[in-house]
Amino acid sequence: MTQFPDAKRPPTSVDEARKSRICALRRSILFGITARGVIVFLEMAAFFLFGSEALFMDALSTLLDISSSLILFFFIKLADRPPDQNHPFGHGRYEPLAGMQLGIFLALVGVYMAFRNLIDLRGGEEGHSLPPFLFVVPLFAIILLEISYRFLMRTARSEASSALVAEAAHFRVDAITSILAMLSLISGQLLPQATLFLDHLGAVLIAAVMVFLGLMAARENLHQLLDRVPENEVFERIRRAAMRAKGVLGTEKIRVQQFGPDAHVDIDIEVEPTLSVDEAHKISQEVRVEIQKDWPSVQDVIVHIEPYYQGDH
Repeated sequence: MTQFPDAKRPPTSVDEARKSRICALRRSILFGITARGVIVFLEMAAFFLFGSEALFMDALSTLLDISSSLILFFFIKLADRPPDQNHPFGHGRYEPLAGMQLGIFLALVGVYMAFRNLIDLRGGEEGHSLPPFLFVVPLFAIILLEISYRFLMRTARSEASSALVAEAAHFRVDAITSILAMLSLISGQLLPQATLFLDHLGAVLIAAVMVFLGLMAARENLHQLLDRVPENEVFERIRRAAMRAKGVLGTEKIRVQQFGPDAHVDIDIEVEPTLSVDEAHKISQEVRVEIQKDWPSVQDVIVHIEPYYQGDH
């Protein structure tokens, strides 16, 4: 009976890279949550003190983003759990599932707030004037959000995290909603007779952004749940990693499933047709290690062996 060698484990550096990656992602998310918490506190205080609907809508949007960040923080930890008997492909789908639900919720809240402010506009309810210095609150929010965006994006690129790229993009969009809030407040000061109208109009525009972002987030996460094919550069990256393994003469089919932060790779490699089963098995293990070394979030690699014939290429 042939005795196959034990499956080759990824080097310790891969395990360390995974742990370091998770720590970096959590650190960035906590930084973003703290920044958003400061913004919500200031804008809610301004709303209760001065009654600005635009600042209330901006604070509500930011508060929902904090919920998104908390869910992302929790599910990054949950999705990092190793595969088990009941979940042989791991737990990575938790992240896009939570993201889709939150996106739908964000869109529904945006629709409700848009209708509420449109009704107020139509009713022409009386309101009080807003203080001229109130625009400083969204201005501070814009600066803080931009700093957070740059910090998160730098981490996302260094750790190759598509989830954190999306999270960083939310900070940039939050800055846009804060700009809308600031413009509505400034316009109200320039046109005092239209202060209430412009404040509600700014709130409606922010609500429209919330609906758009919510639907986009739901769609992107649904694509992940339905195993949408990733970008071409992902396949090229896997192919290059496989070709580094000694004995690999070519690659054929490459299939990739991405579940939030995790990925599973199925690849066909070509080797010398005269190799023994034992030798081909060792090459397949080298391929798996090379792919996981290059892409630490890959949880599993299935390697199919094909004979290499010069005339087929």
